[in-house]
Amino acid sequence: MDYSKLDYEKLGFKCGLEIHQQIEGKKLFCNCPTLNSKEKPDIRFERRLRAVAGETGDVDKAAKYETRKAKKYIYEADSRDCCLVEMDEEPPHPINKDAVDVCLQVALVLKAKIVDEIQVMRKTVVDGSNVSGFQRTALVAYDGSLETSKGIVRIPTICVEEEAAQKVETTKDYTKYRLDRLGIPLIEIATGPDIKDNEHAKEVAEKLGMILRSTKKVKRGIGTIRQDVNVSIRGKNRVEIKGFQEIRTMPAVIEREVKRQLSLKKKEEAHVRKVEPDGSTSYLRPMPGAARMYPETDVVPLKPDLKNIGAVKLISDEAKELEKIGLSKDLAYKLVKSEKKELFDQLVKNRNVKPSFIAETLVSYTPEILRNYKGKDPFRIKDEHFIRIFEALNKGEITKDSVMELLVDVASGKELIIEKSKAVSDEEIEKEVKKVVSENKNASVGALMGILMGKFRGRADGKKVMEILKKNV
Repeated sequence: MDYSKLDYEKLGFKCGLEIHQQIEGKKLFCNCPTLNSKEKPDIRFERRLRAVAGETGDVDKAAKYETRKAKKYIYEADSRDCCLVEMDEEPPHPINKDAVDVCLQVALVLKAKIVDEIQVMRKTVVDGSNVSGFQRTALVAYDGSLETSKGIVRIPTICVEEEAAQKVETTKDYTKYRLDRLGIPLIEIATGPDIKDNEHAKEVAEKLGMILRSTKKVKRGIGTIRQDVNVSIRGKNRVEIKGFQEIRTMPAVIEREVKRQLSLKKKEEAHVRKVEPDGSTSYLRPMPGAARMYPETDVVPLKPDLKNIGAVKLISDEAKELEKIGLSKDLAYKLVKSEKKELFDQLVKNRNVKPSFIAETLVSYTPEILRNYKGKDPFRIKDEHFIRIFEALNKGEITKDSVMELLVDVASGKELIIEKSKAVSDEEIEKEVKKVVSENKNASVGALMGILMGKFRGRADGKKVMEILKKNV
């Protein structure tokens, strides 16, 4: 799709992001693990919620909108990762300091100012996603900045907050939620309206995601990070778009929203929209305001402590270091983004194996097995399997061609047997070459090579076989 037709600057385009990233470890206000369990629930109860006045004395209009639906909310949970805190039957425990420390680490990377005291606030949410009728959130840092290819993007706030419950079913009369996700710590990063166009929004989201992953303390996978985009053009009110799961869709969705605003015949109120599967957006609710915020009196304020906050080594910097030992820019970045960087550091000590081959194997083995070997499970392959295979390769006991074959064996549920792929000697190669040549006198070199490699099945180096073959034809 061509995004170049709109002149964002002339349109008075304004755009900012809110990034929400789940943090590993315990939940934010209790000691439950962040399992996100999918087991059959052993807890079930129902609630009805209503909006209350915030610190300003007013009831938020977004909360009023949800209350008018008069829905019943059904909650299910697994007692292994939920307790009375999630059920709103027990006061919250002290805030999770480890989660706060992750926010402090990110704040330092973004050159933000740390608050003197972290005061937890309640944010009214009555769509059922929080059993209590509010979400707990706290400002950790402010006035940061992010360098991008199109200038500085301001970071006005960095917060820590609790994740909402997972919606599993909705009807006209009720909505059902799972509570396993409720209470998982989130870091929320908000940018200023400094994003220049739709592609710039994608760049900013990718850079912030890279910084978060660089802490090595955030969750990975679909649903663990979400981006909300605020968009407006000159003469139109701001619209917040929720529901981005994949950054690659962001430019197209923003483009469509700008065109939608351009097509409006009259000005609409500021509101929240959600992303539909086809990339369009639909009305969700009115834009919430300050009336929904008020202090949380059940949690004691926390003074930030920077003494033990370690520096974050950015993924981008790690990738540059890998380029120096022979990895391409793209491969280096893929490796550092993956969960195999520590294993690579261990395997690269095998001096007889090129670092680029080790990296390519670690980055590509899962998609290759899923794509080419149906019914095989690459998640059966553990670090110890890689260690044994690459030690054998380093010693010359097997060839590079045997590596994937051995990995596929493990993915099939078989025992890893290095000996079955033991490399053949030069003498054995020459003997087999002479035999194949004599039996196929009219065959081309390419055909002979195919026959030989089929016989050796990865136990001989292709270059060595070709070298010996050429001497014998």
